[in-house]
Amino acid sequence: MDKATLFGVLLGLATILGAIMLSGQAADFWHTPAVLVVVGGTMAGTFIKFPFRHVMSSFRVAGKTLYEPADDPRALIERTKELAQVARKKGLLALEDEETPNEFYAKALQLSVDGFEPDRIQHVLREDLELSLERHETGQRVFRSIGEQAPAFGMIGTLVGLVQMLGNLESPEAVGPGMAVALLTTLYGAIFAQLVALPIADNLEMRARSEHITRSLIVDAVNCIHQGFNSRMIEEMLLPYLPSKQREKAAEELEKQGQAEGQPQGSSS
Repeated sequence: MDKATLFGVLLGLATILGAIMLSGQAADFWHTPAVLVVVGGTMAGTFIKFPFRHVMSSFRVAGKTLYEPADDPRALIERTKELAQVARKKGLLALEDEETPNEFYAKALQLSVDGFEPDRIQHVLREDLELSLERHETGQRVFRSIGEQAPAFGMIGTLVGLVQMLGNLESPEAVGPGMAVALLTTLYGAIFAQLVALPIADNLEMRARSEHITRSLIVDAVNCIHQGFNSRMIEEMLLPYLPSKQREKAAEELEKQGQAEGQPQGSSS
């Protein structure tokens, strides 16, 4: 799991559980019917709003996104330069046995090895990229819907509890515990929305942007390999995909490399 995601989940749980434990009455914060109302009601509403396959696909995308580390653009560029050298020396067919950073890169190279024209490869990869973005957007909508519905079902559970409490007003000693149980569903709904559903939706959005950049880089990287570019040309072509700090550092290195290559032999600085 991504370190920031794991840290956020642990911090949130520790904060809430710590506050509950400090109250000295931790058992009072658990109520099974309230959990059923929030979780069951939220999932029921989600399956009503979205097709079953979209919901299940969203959970798979979320699991894959949260547990698989994001690709490093710098590492992809370096690997592209290595693959380009292999292709220039031995031909594109030699790339079939080369290791690739991810499945998308492997697919791109396989298309090249199979002899597809560069334009056709670009078209196939762009379609794959668009479909991937669509899956991420569906996942975002599903989890945002869960984040919207959980507090609402928490409030529904609270209203149910209040109705039951008001029905027992002849027993004043039951009013306090009844109110506490009624409010627990609101608490569960808020926690489920703010600590689970909405953060996952935002995480999916950020990872979708990152994946779009990474896959666009791969599309251009494979094109560079087809064109037979050398390492310096590949670096210059793919430099815009790097984060700002890495881009500035790489640009400085390219400039120094260019100056060194332009320096006449036998001269000294």
